[in-house]
Amino acid sequence: MSTGRLRVPTGVTDWAIAVGVAATLLVTGRSGHSATYLDLLGYALLATGGLVLAARRRAPVVVLAVTGLCTVGYQAAGFDVPAVAFLFAVYAAVRAGHRTLTVAASVTMLAALPLAAMASGLHDTGEAFAQARGALELAWLIAAGAAGEALRQAERRADEAERTREETARHRAAEERLHIARELHDSLTHQISVIKVQAEVAVHVARKRGEAVPPALLAIQEAGREATRELRATLEALRDDDTTPPRGLDHVAELVERARAIGLDATLMIEGQRHDVPAAVDRTAFRIVQESLTNVARHAAAATASVRIDYRPGALVIRVDDDGRATPGTAAVPGVGLLGMRERVTALGGHLRAAPRGEGGFTVHAELPVDRTS
Repeated sequence: MSTGRLRVPTGVTDWAIAVGVAATLLVTGRSGHSATYLDLLGYALLATGGLVLAARRRAPVVVLAVTGLCTVGYQAAGFDVPAVAFLFAVYAAVRAGHRTLTVAASVTMLAALPLAAMASGLHDTGEAFAQARGALELAWLIAAGAAGEALRQAERRADEAERTREETARHRAAEERLHIARELHDSLTHQISVIKVQAEVAVHVARKRGEAVPPALLAIQEAGREATRELRATLEALRDDDTTPPRGLDHVAELVERARAIGLDATLMIEGQRHDVPAAVDRTAFRIVQESLTNVARHAAAATASVRIDYRPGALVIRVDDDGRATPGTAAVPGVGLLGMRERVTALGGHLRAAPRGEGGFTVHAELPVDRTS
């Protein structure tokens, strides 16, 4: 069972208030009037001035103008009815932020109402009565405007407090991510350093004995060094330290050479006229090639891999193909690496396709937009 309170839709509330005001105006204006043409016009203006309040949230300025005209109209028609609808409209317009326009409309109303009353023969009891009535109308207008301004300021402060809470939450989340990154860096750096030291010792001992060093051992040694550099660069980036330049397209050849060192027949082909690309595109292209070749070495059981970088007008296209065991009938499992690539490409407004090839093997095809005019 739900314990929450039933909330009435805003539109229903607005119409209820509008109908209530219209009914109040009509009941108040009934005394002393018959069904003449002028009286029917007055009744219509009373009803219109009340019912138009249903739109005060959507069009506060229009409602302010309509209720003002209706008030002057039924006063001129001889209906001595307070400007209740106009007070609601003043409140709504000020709450919406139209303070200057509301003040101008209110001043116009205060000047027009006595003229309309005099034209219809109302308020012939003397100047003192007219002044007292004018002061009362001014007081009610000021009260309605003040109420609207008070609520507007309260809503603004509430919105500001909500934004502050969101910014604080984002700041705390960023600090927590940085803390996790530092902890992860320390842990991984220790483990990778152990692997790197062991590989270097094994290489050193083999060379000291005059034995041939296995290519796989050399690849482990180099991979350990590279992983340490990558972790250090990642942590420095999280710390907003720009002293270490990020890796990009200039380092793709190193990735291909490293893939060859572990026994993969990897090739690199660059097409098109090379041009400068944004830093984000540069880094993303490097990460796509890096992750693709890593997946080939770890999962594909492939013998060959080709990396193609195509500089096109307005776009940079990266394609990595392998001849691994993937077949057209097998679905690609979206691992962390593939999801990371897709998020990077999508963030730049590009497209990524990663799927088995028709002739066997796997392909990663990414197209990154490049604004040459920036």
